[in-house]
Amino acid sequence: MCRNIKPLFNFDPPASEAEIVAASLQFVRKVSGFTRPSKANEAAFEQAVLDISETARRLLDGLVTEVEPRSREAFEQKRRELNAKRFGAR
Repeated sequence: MCRNIKPLFNFDPPASEAEIVAASLQFVRKVSGFTRPSKANEAAFEQAVLDISETARRLLDGLVTEVEPRSREAFEQKRRELNAKRFGAR
């Protein structure tokens, strides 16, 4: 799927609404093929982002786990290391 969409479940602190909306926007962009929709498609595009954000929030609120929440800093550090290994140090 889209590499810009990050996991949002089981982090400390929990995912913010801004993070959920950003992931929803990336998903709608990927599915629609539009980075920015035309005026004719703008309402449908924005409604899709809102609908997916609400669904994602319900999903995250409904998921359960016994595993300790992951640290955002450790997760991001691991991502940076994997990207450096994959694409070379910058």
